[in-house]
Amino acid sequence: MKNILLCTDGSAFAENVYKYGAWFARQLHAHINVLFVTDIRSQQVASIGNLSGSIGLNASEKLLHELVDLEHKKAKLNNQRARLILQNASEILKAEEITDFKLTNKTGFLVDCFHEFENDADLIVLGKRGEAADFASAHLGANLERILRITRKPCLVTPIEYKPVEKVLVAYDGSLTGKKTLKFLVNYSWFQKLEIHLLKVTKNETYSRAENRINEAKHILEPAGLNIISTIRKGEAEEVINQYISEQNISLLLMGAHGHSRIRDLVIGSTTVQLLRSSNIPVLLFC
Repeated sequence: MKNILLCTDGSAFAENVYKYGAWFARQLHAHINVLFVTDIRSQQVASIGNLSGSIGLNASEKLLHELVDLEHKKAKLNNQRARLILQNASEILKAEEITDFKLTNKTGFLVDCFHEFENDADLIVLGKRGEAADFASAHLGANLERILRITRKPCLVTPIEYKPVEKVLVAYDGSLTGKKTLKFLVNYSWFQKLEIHLLKVTKNETYSRAENRINEAKHILEPAGLNIISTIRKGEAEEVINQYISEQNISLLLMGAHGHSRIRDLVIGSTTVQLLRSSNIPVLLFC
């Protein structure tokens, strides 16, 4: 892994996007690109249309000039805001002892710009919610859900609070995206320093089938020198996983963004969405 893309909007969640991104960069010896996209809508003003017949030609021209002036002022303010947001990102990354990073500002829409930067990224880091977090605290950010639908890269979704990563939980279901989580663990030796928990949640399947899934995962992980604590629990996935996180003081959750459903590009797995909404720890998703 060489490149980490940090997507920021300057919201309350942004600071920990930088901190978790810095933690992964240190472990992976990776370059960071911080991307802030100025929403093009914030630089547009309402069109007056053809109002000359209703307010008079002179009044219409005067209003048009005022709107053009307002648009220029908004563009200037947006540029200043972008500089401040990226400056703050720079200061936090430097405080985290990160020097290999780049700051990028684009104008447009994040989802539209995303593919331009995704191709060069090995890991995407985003906050759970964005600028509207105070108004929609029970929901995920709109950009987050859209990006999770379209990306093929691992995505780290960060909470509003930061804590050091010491215990890792792998919620394993045997799916293709679940197997990507195992491959990620095996590929990076620094996971050997962490406590790795492997959890299989079963609801309708037999215990023996769940045990086969656990053994399948351990067969992949243990030869890589990882010390695995494995558990099988019965119940609703979101409830069981959240309870396990609380009991074991887990600090990072790894899981597939999609389960066994073939409707890959239309929906994020329902369990994934529920966990992202309710979890207070970072979640590393494999798409």
